[in-house]
Amino acid sequence: MKPLFDLHTHTAASGHAFGTLKENIEEAAKKGLLAMGTSDHSKNMPGTCGPLFFGNYKVIRDEIFGVRIYTGMEVNIIDYDGRLDMSSGMLGKMDYVIASLHVPCIKSGTPRENTDALIGAMKNPYVKIIGHPDDDRYPLEYDRLTAAAREMDIVLEINNSSLRPNASRQNASRNLKIMLEYARKLGIRVIMGSDAHIWYDVGCLDYSEKLLQELDYPEELILNYNIDRLKYVLN
Repeated sequence: MKPLFDLHTHTAASGHAFGTLKENIEEAAKKGLLAMGTSDHSKNMPGTCGPLFFGNYKVIRDEIFGVRIYTGMEVNIIDYDGRLDMSSGMLGKMDYVIASLHVPCIKSGTPRENTDALIGAMKNPYVKIIGHPDDDRYPLEYDRLTAAAREMDIVLEINNSSLRPNASRQNASRNLKIMLEYARKLGIRVIMGSDAHIWYDVGCLDYSEKLLQELDYPEELILNYNIDRLKYVLN
């Protein structure tokens, strides 16, 4: 079974990535993806782009090089109530929104506070994906996180970059195994994302696939294997 889409990709507009949108789409086409999402970081990430950038997504065609293109954003959670650094008006213009905790944008708190931040973000009607909930720098209460995801029908990400040997995030494999055991019991949908910060990583989901296969996570709960499952994360 082959992944058909990758929604977590970045361009140089994020300030710390190294590819262009054209290069990313070309790589998606080369790897045989049917769809790709572009999801640069929102405004509180140092060096990234502002609302004007995201507001001009309308110039991007729906299909390029045979790949269906979705325009999104990885929005920053900025406090333990789950407030985000973009207005609802702007989030509503996105095809999809990933909400994540990032070191430059929020100080890590207790496991309860960090979990509260993610649960608060889930309550935003435009957030459908929680990005990389796997980092010991932001310890989490996975029983509460997964229960909230189930209640609000939120998709949890299995981030390929987190699982790389040189990842800056800490103990992702161990944390994801814990999260996925809770998630399996609750029937929670997950999505694999490359979190590509350079074009050749677009569509690279090998570490995520290996982990999900190792845990025998139900295929029907993994979005990337069926293009129709995009409906669970699109606004």
